[in-house]
Amino acid sequence: MHILVTGAAGFIGSHLSNAILNEGHDLRIVDNLSTGRRQNLINLSRAEFIEGDISDDAIAARVVQEIDVVFHEAAIPSVARSLAEPMATHKANVDGTMTMLLAARDAGVRRFIYAGSSSAYGDTPELPKIETMPNNPLSFYAHQKLTSEQYCRLFARFYGLETVVLRYFNVYGPRQDPSSRYAAVIPLFIESILRNEPLTLEGDGTQSRDFTFVDDVVQANLKAMVAPGVTGEVFNVGCGNNYTLLQLIDYLSALTNRKPIVKNASPRPGDVAHSLASIEKARKLLGYEPAYTFQRGLEATTNWYRSLSAAAA
Repeated sequence: MHILVTGAAGFIGSHLSNAILNEGHDLRIVDNLSTGRRQNLINLSRAEFIEGDISDDAIAARVVQEIDVVFHEAAIPSVARSLAEPMATHKANVDGTMTMLLAARDAGVRRFIYAGSSSAYGDTPELPKIETMPNNPLSFYAHQKLTSEQYCRLFARFYGLETVVLRYFNVYGPRQDPSSRYAAVIPLFIESILRNEPLTLEGDGTQSRDFTFVDDVVQANLKAMVAPGVTGEVFNVGCGNNYTLLQLIDYLSALTNRKPIVKNASPRPGDVAHSLASIEKARKLLGYEPAYTFQRGLEATTNWYRSLSAAAA
């Protein structure tokens, strides 16, 4: 099968690309390296790499030629950055998706799998989050991701492009970049603890998340590529359990055998209080089943960052 991954130099995109190559598929990857990291491409030498911006019509048209399946991972994935740079994130997250959908339609791509976000649910109080719930995005990023997944469903309805939306819940794992000021909480906490630096807890720590290990997200994508009868559908991709940030700190303290210094700060604008995925639909229609408990995933992630620290020493 001929496959394209956008945003392949990113955290999730690089893991997904590795798995696709391991399955023996022909792979083309594209990234403009604005947030993706060139070092994530080191193990992807068997793929055809095109450096470019997928919101550019010419680039989009070029990368989808002779492609069967598109995995659209390219995005600027940050609530805080979307509030600081609304136009730039809109261009990447909405215009980029529309450009890729049009290019995929025109090139005769069979299936288009979109990396959605649990942020689409917003602050709806009911838990767990079920795909049929009303959406109430609380940030530009959440609205951008929701808008793009709605475009995906409309392309399935009007143009017959097989689109599948996977709503990711707080993905973590090796290769997640802790250096950005918009970095996710798990790599930030791990790096702070390993460096014996204070970690910043935004809010009181009782906010909870359904943390999902990156290998499980890859599994969901690969199953969405071949599952029958799922065109136009939306699926939650999570672990099915949630944990507070205070619990996260306790787990990391035990894994590293270090007592972290915690500095409290104000909650981040646009953050939701609690998130928990119902994964029953993905289980039933995709055959998705998380392989990693939170503890196992955290151990694998911590060990990876520890190995980086040791190599740099």
